[in-house]
Formats: sequence, structure tokens, C-alpha cells
Amino acid sequence: MLSEKEKIELITRISLELNETKDIDHLLERLLTSVRKVFNADAGSIYLRDGDKLKFSYTQNDTLQKRLKSGRKLIYSTYSIPINNDSIAGFVAKNLKAVNIPDVYEMGSRVPYRFDSHFDKLSKYRTRSTLTVPLTNQRKDLLGVMQLINAKDDAGNIIAFPSADEPLIMHFASSAALAVDRAQITRNIILRMISMAELRDPTETGPHVNRVAAYSVEIFEEWAQRKGMSPEEVEREKDLLRMAAMLHDVGKVAISDMILRKADRLSPEEFQIIQTHTYLGARLFKDMKSDFDEVAAMVALNHHEKWDGTGYPGHIDPFSGKPLPGHSGPDGKPLPKKGEEIPLFGRIVAVADVYDALCSRRSYKVPWDEDRTLEEMHQLSGKHFDPELIEAFFSCHDVLKAIAERYPDGNTT
Repeated sequence: MLSEKEKIELITRISLELNETKDIDHLLERLLTSVRKVFNADAGSIYLRDGDKLKFSYTQNDTLQKRLKSGRKLIYSTYSIPINNDSIAGFVAKNLKAVNIPDVYEMGSRVPYRFDSHFDKLSKYRTRSTLTVPLTNQRKDLLGVMQLINAKDDAGNIIAFPSADEPLIMHFASSAALAVDRAQITRNIILRMISMAELRDPTETGPHVNRVAAYSVEIFEEWAQRKGMSPEEVEREKDLLRMAAMLHDVGKVAISDMILRKADRLSPEEFQIIQTHTYLGARLFKDMKSDFDEVAAMVALNHHEKWDGTGYPGHIDPFSGKPLPGHSGPDGKPLPKKGEEIPLFGRIVAVADVYDALCSRRSYKVPWDEDRTLEEMHQLSGKHFDPELIEAFFSCHDVLKAIAERYPDGNTT
């Protein structure tokens, strides 16, 4: 186990690293991984405040992870609990106090909160020690709750969390809460931009873009693992991809309502106008100040390209709307992009976007059932989609289904 000095040094370094992570989902993953490493916890969960409730937002569990095949991820469902004294997390949120419990099955009747053993029974896991702390911003507003489960000694035995760890984890929680606050602000800004697009196109909703972004990250991680990409590069790239994918259709703010809301089939002229949302979206990031601006422009421009070269807008300068030099055909139009000419993130978001469209209700269609959807995705491999990315898609499809349940239509967070 780490000494107190080593823990403080590690907390300081990790706190600085967390500040570099901008996407809230990616941040929760890094946050929980880091805090469990510092305090040698087998498992942990993070709840984020959602009004007068706590939303179960992220979880990790080494014991359950080891039961899975190599490369597979834990699948979990989100749920909400009231902020009151009935549960451990609810009590911590309501009273803004840390709670350190040596054994949740031996708490006695003198405490107001109870431990819900339903998950333990369902998963055949045995929760014993827990250390639960509030996440609050500088104004002491509650952002959420972080819970560590089953501290381990050097031999791997489950022990109680040392009381000496309590002030350290509260210090860690303070730094983490600042990063969570910033990441939530960033997410809210992106969702507000999307709400502008939603005013024009009812299909461009918060749940839709959250699903497309989360699908994209899972497909990318699966692809990157197969390619042997370093964990450090994957961490950096997926933070950018997650946010950029949410803005893939932001260019629709510039398209007429009469076209976006048209229930009938579009005319050829109207479809040409729709196609402009790709480079109009990229144009929003013209004055590039960061890697995010570059990636967001790339995704907006390329997510309708197709592997076989039948997509759009092709080799075009997004800022002029004209073909790139040397990339125009006899008709003066941009030559198509195909294969690996299409940037990787554009190819990934194309898979995620089409999959979500097939699974979702639209004004012109009912949701397709799973068998029909998967058959269509398979058929489009090598045509619309990069075959390697379709292999990655099918490998992580069980996780994608869980993501769909996490972001149902009607819920933007």
C-alpha cells in the first residue's frame, strides 16, 4: 500500500491531469480509475446530482471485470436515488459529510441509512467496506457523490478504509469536483449549441448526439486496441472525439426549416442544400484555437462520406465551399473521398450516426428491430462503412446497447 506521502504526491499529479480532460463522461472514467488507484479500492461508483436526485453515472469493479473475457467492458444501467438519509450516497449528498463504513452488512440500527444488497445478490459480489464523499464546487454546491468500495491490503484482502485516508480523499474530491464542474459547463455549452440545431431539425436532439458520441468512443477504443495504439494516445484522442461527435450536425443551424422539417422526400435541389450542412458546420470552427476545433471541424465535414466514394461533400474547402485545388471533376464539382482518404473520426461517426438513425424513431420511419439493423450495418460494410470499423462495431455492440438505454429520447443529460 502507498504511504501517506506517496498518496499526497499521486493526488497532486492526478489532479493536474484531470484538469486536462474536458468531456464529462471521459472525466468520470479517469477520475474513478485514479482515485481507486490511490486508495487501493476494488470498486467504486460516481453519482451526479440531477435536481433533487442522484443519478448513478459511472462504475468500475475489478472483481467483476476479471470475470469477463479479455477486452470486454462491464455493462451497467443508470438509475436515480433520492437525496435523503435513506441510502449511504443520499445521506452523504444531503449532509455533505464523508461516511466511512468498515462493513455495510454490520452497520447496526443506529445510523439512518441502509445498504441496498440487491446488486450484490444479482452479481454475486460481496460489498464490505465503503468510503463515500460528496463532490462540491467552490460555492459548496453539491455536484455529486463519489463512493469507493472494498479497500484492499497488499495481499489483496478486503479491509476497512483507514481513517487516515478520509482527509486525503476529501482533498482529492475537492480537486475532482472542480474538474467535474468545468466538464459539466463544457457539456452544457455543447448541448445548448445542439438545442439550436434541434430548433431547426427535430431529429438533432440531446439524446441522439449523446448516443452518437458515446458509440463513437466505444468503436474507436475497440479499433485502437486492435491497432495497438498506446493507452496515452487513446485517452487523448477519445476526449476530443467524444465532444466533436456531439457536434457532427451543428451545421444544420444554417439550413432552412422548410427543408429540415419536410416530411416528404427531398427534391434533388433540396438534397444539395442539405449536403451543405457538412462544410457549414466545419466553418463554425474556422478560427482554430485548439485540437478540439480541428477535430470538430473534421467530423462535421466528413461524417457523411462513404467508404466507396458515394458520400458527400468530397474534397472541398469548407471555408470557400469550392473544390480543393486539383480535386475537381469535369463538371467542376469536388471529387469524392473514399477509403482512407476520409479521416478516421469521420468514418467512425458515420457508423455511429447511421446505427442510431436506424434504431431511432423518425418522422418518416419507425425504429428498426435489432436483427434488421445489424443486418443492414453488415451489408453496408465496404460500401458505406470502413470494414475494420464495422468489425469493431460488432465487437462492442453489447456496450452500445447499454449506452442506448443510458440516453433514452427525452433525456438530454
